[in-house]
Parts: sequence; structure tokens; C-alpha cells
Amino acid sequence: MRIEDLKPAEGRRNKEKRVGRGPGSGHGKTSCKGHKGQKARSGGIKGPGFEGGQMPLQRRLPKRGFKNRFKKEYAILNLKDINKIEDLDTITPDVLIEKGIIKDFKNGLKILGEGEIQRPLTIKADAFSASALTKIAAADGKWELITNNQITITNERDI
Repeated sequence: MRIEDLKPAEGRRNKEKRVGRGPGSGHGKTSCKGHKGQKARSGGIKGPGFEGGQMPLQRRLPKRGFKNRFKKEYAILNLKDINKIEDLDTITPDVLIEKGIIKDFKNGLKILGEGEIQRPLTIKADAFSASALTKIAAADGKWELITNNQITITNERDI
């Protein structure tokens, strides 16, 4: 491919503005840049945040806060929401997504202890709050902790 082979995309009607090609083009002499000054010169447009040599705003303000790159963000679900599912005895993340109870799985599923459960259930999740575990055990239910799609800890083991 050579430079003379390049052409604009098909179906394009407007012509390119050819600047600096003489007075007959209407864009000669200063090439649409006005007279003199920083913006008329090559490399004259400075980047965003440039304030004419003054210390830019993003450098004048102090840095604050901390963002943990390794933080796990869980999709959360309360026991009162699990209690609404009446036809199942085993609650898994796949079932919850299939029924539309949780939309985005994120880094896993965490069960929180708001509400009560009236019947014994087996709940599989990536994390549980302490109050959720006591309420599940009080209803004679079972909980299973999932890590990397493998069940590792059940409620037979001490918390």
C-alpha cells in the first residue's frame, strides 16, 4: 500500500479541508489558525489540565483515600429473601440467578442475617454473616461454603 492509494470511506460526501494551499483555497496564509500566538505554532495546543505554567489543579489538591484492588465485592442476599423461595430445599447461586433473585454474581454470594427462615434449608454460598449462620442453625438448616466452585466447609465444622 502506498500513500497515493489512501482514500476516504465510501459514501462520504464532504471534502477534506485542505489548509495552507494558497489564497485560492480560502484556507491559505495562516491556515485557519489566526495570527501568531501559542495556538498558531506547531505543537502549540497543550494537554488537558495545562494552566499556562501555573501549577495545575490536579497537582494543587492533596491525594486522599485508598482503593483496595484486591477487595472482593459480593452479591448480597438476606434470609428474608431466601424465605420467599418456597419450592426448593437447596439454595445455590445458580438457582438464584435462574429465578432472577440476584442479577449480577460479582465475586460471589454472601448471605446476611436480616429476617428469619421458618423451614430447614441447605444454603450454599461464598460467604455468610455470623447472624445468618446462627439463624440457619436455629431452623435446623445446613450451610455450605463454596470456594472456587468447590464445597469446602459445612456446618458440621466449628465456625
